[in-house]
Amino acid sequence: MSERVIKPLGRGFLFLDSHPAGCAQVVRDLAGQVERRTPERRVALVIGSSSGYGLAATIAGLARYGIDGVGVSFEKAPTARRTATAGWYRTAETAALASELGREFHFVNADAFADTTKTEVLDLIAERWSGIDHLIYSVAAPRRVDPRNGETYQSAIKAIGAPHTTKSLAFEDGQPILQEVGIEVATDDEIAQTIKVMGGEDWARWVEALSGRGLLKPGFSTVALTYIGSELTGPIYRQGSIGAAKADLEQTALTLGKDGVQAMTSVNGAAVTQASSAIPGIGLYVSLLHKVLGDGLQTPIQQSTALWDQLTGDTPWDLDEEGRIRLDRWELAEEVQAAVRAQWEAATQGNIADVADTAWFFAEVRRLYGFDVPEVDYEAPTEVDVSWPTRA
Repeated sequence: MSERVIKPLGRGFLFLDSHPAGCAQVVRDLAGQVERRTPERRVALVIGSSSGYGLAATIAGLARYGIDGVGVSFEKAPTARRTATAGWYRTAETAALASELGREFHFVNADAFADTTKTEVLDLIAERWSGIDHLIYSVAAPRRVDPRNGETYQSAIKAIGAPHTTKSLAFEDGQPILQEVGIEVATDDEIAQTIKVMGGEDWARWVEALSGRGLLKPGFSTVALTYIGSELTGPIYRQGSIGAAKADLEQTALTLGKDGVQAMTSVNGAAVTQASSAIPGIGLYVSLLHKVLGDGLQTPIQQSTALWDQLTGDTPWDLDEEGRIRLDRWELAEEVQAAVRAQWEAATQGNIADVADTAWFFAEVRRLYGFDVPEVDYEAPTEVDVSWPTRA
């Protein structure tokens, strides 16, 4: 037993420790927002199950449809000096939730890009269920080691074609700071490496490995999560190096969709995640979006619930002309974007706390690490030595 009082120490959007009780409560709060449906025996594999949309997809699948399956993520265990990563604690609580729901859901802590991880996960699937119905791919990583050639690829957050300057949100001692951030132009090599990390190659390898082992059940479907976003963030996101990787992801869906495989990308809406908060301009944009929409901003758990409803056939597919699932229509509605643009253009350092919902955004960032969660006593010691879920 190792109980400690955990405080949110860090700089900007990065914290040195995470709060175990807060992370656990986040999982419970997400599950409590999902209305349960009659479960069918479906087996799912979620790659990137410990945070962001991958976590939401895992919890929504468990709480709404009682899925069985495997979640894969790469998290750090607690040490003598530091707590575990937030995803470690969220995974432990998600495993407890699955057990309470009577589901068999296993969690593998390993590099999703590695062939050894694929072998471990496929062996587990073959042993327990002889196949899966769904694969959800939600990986956000800064780098990737390709096990086939040993090369390390590094993603870049840069513009393509011309440099770009954007307004961006930062915090100093909890107070919002409006900045102007310059975005450099990516080289061809940086674009290629970003595609290697964030594109569709590893997604395809997972599907090919499952197919090669005969582990795709009849009617199998797979979805990779993507984002398009606003014209305000376009130069740094959709038209930038990240966007090139997302385009590759969408092209991969077309090549995978054959031989009985239904492969699609799901275009999700803007959200506060550990990955998105690191991208210049995104924090400001999401703060403005929440200011405009309030509770009309659809959360990852709401969107993930809608995704599962479509995957299971409970509701019809909502597809665009390119065959992508669209969970972001609420965000890109013309009147919403017009209102956000007006606020963006009006934003100054003097009025930033008024035109944008900066307090909400900062609290959401802290919640990523288990802080600012209602019903959690942050003055009380909490157990930090939480074990990774053992397999049943």
